[in-house]
Amino acid sequence: MSYLGEMADERDDRIDYLEIKTRDLVASKEFFGALVGWAFTDFGDSYAAFNDGRLDGGFEVGEPGPGTLVVFYMDDLVAAKSRVLELGGQLTRDTFSFPGGHRFEFTDPGGAHFAIWSEAEATTGGENV
Repeated sequence: MSYLGEMADERDDRIDYLEIKTRDLVASKEFFGALVGWAFTDFGDSYAAFNDGRLDGGFEVGEPGPGTLVVFYMDDLVAAKSRVLELGGQLTRDTFSFPGGHRFEFTDPGGAHFAIWSEAEATTGGENV
């Protein structure tokens, strides 16, 4: 079980996490804390995670884009990346580690931005990727 509180088999192939860019982390936390009652877990000065009771997400300091980063969970990150590329997706950020797992980011053929993450160590042929 991760800090996100879900079992992997319940998350596989489903939207798992929303990541939202904000110019002002403190203001976003105060706004959504008051609006919908979210509590936050800070990860440094530039990131705060939340849980709305059903879905996890986070606010990251950065320039907001035209949309929210939808993050899917998949058990096999290597197979997921391969499948994304096979289907015409383009990597925008290759696999990287973060507290809790590994992920990569991509655009779909229509240009929308997404990410896929896994708790499992991302390996292929015995090497980390």
